[in-house]
Amino acid sequence: MKIYFRSLALLVFFPLQIFGQQNLSAEELFQKARTAAFENKDYTTSIALTQQALEKSPNYTDISVFLGRLYTWNKDIDSARAVFEGLAKRDVQDEDYFLAYASLEYWNDQYAKSIEILNKGLSYHPQSEALWLLKAKVLYADNQFEESEKAIKATLAINPKNTEANSLAVKINELTSKNAVSITYNYSHFDKQFDDDWHIVGVSYKRVTPIGSVILRGNYANKFAQNGTQIELEAYPRLSKMFYLYVGGAYSGDVGLFPKYRTGISLNANLPHSFEAEIGYRQLYFSSNIWMYTASVGKYYKNFWFNLRTYITPDNKNISHSYTGTIRYYTKSAQDYIAFQIGTGISPEENRNNLLENETYKLKTFKIGAEYNFSVKKNAFSLGTMYYNQEYLPNTKGNQFDVTLGYTRKF
Repeated sequence: MKIYFRSLALLVFFPLQIFGQQNLSAEELFQKARTAAFENKDYTTSIALTQQALEKSPNYTDISVFLGRLYTWNKDIDSARAVFEGLAKRDVQDEDYFLAYASLEYWNDQYAKSIEILNKGLSYHPQSEALWLLKAKVLYADNQFEESEKAIKATLAINPKNTEANSLAVKINELTSKNAVSITYNYSHFDKQFDDDWHIVGVSYKRVTPIGSVILRGNYANKFAQNGTQIELEAYPRLSKMFYLYVGGAYSGDVGLFPKYRTGISLNANLPHSFEAEIGYRQLYFSSNIWMYTASVGKYYKNFWFNLRTYITPDNKNISHSYTGTIRYYTKSAQDYIAFQIGTGISPEENRNNLLENETYKLKTFKIGAEYNFSVKKNAFSLGTMYYNQEYLPNTKGNQFDVTLGYTRKF
């Protein structure tokens, strides 16, 4: 009996529903289609409503562009292209049309076609923030990093606070030049823990390859009035558009000033909505191994980058924790920023990592510092300072003051 009444209701009301939709205006059908797509994720119904709207207003460009987007989202690529090609024959010049059509080709790895569409769109809309940003993303995906950098600069000239543009600018900055040489100098002064100041100089060469960057670095240190050297090799192979690796290793014959061996691997992800994340390990070997596990999460917001990182060091008795929070404010490019940092514990990446041998990472450490980076053409300069309050013996604290200078030349 229930099935009978359901069938009767369907026979009565379904024709009425269709009749009601036939009496709706194109604008009303368009709004219902948008509701079906965005609120219900019902693309099939939305496509049907959009097609009805176009029957009433076949030259309504916004509805046609929306239909093309619907086909794109529903993975009906041929139908989407047919809609956009039809608009091209009508010589449509709407910004949203170029954005939708170029996005279709970008998402389907047709980078050359996407750039062709975007260039035409920018000829009509040279101040379009959305078109410039999409062009930067397409060029980046096509490994045209220098051209992508030009497009991202155009985007930021229109809106310096564009979150996605600032995020992409940082990634592009690492890839625009095939080579880079850097030199850094770090000075450390202790008020109690050690009698002698520390001096550390690092010289590195970075080469950008088709699969990612490779960095070779040599370090010289004068600690405890003794000299020592270390050699490091790091690589950042790209696995996909979203994922890349950090792989690093180092060796030194001057144990105590540096660990004898250092290794590390991390998986990094460029996530949606300008988030990024990392998870991995670091291993240091002095007279025995120290294993540290790391995780971090970062977020770009307008001109800012926020990052929180932790290092966790387990042993037989307890687990030691290190936390560092960083905020960067980008001024005019990815190489121009002011940074502020605050945290606890010792990081294996710090020049103080030889202190980990004596298990001082199990004692309390507070640190706070700032950094300023600026660029002049292909030259980048950095100045940083850091203050540490270190419990180097149980219930005994000392202060450390660091100053770091850096210079990088790209070519």
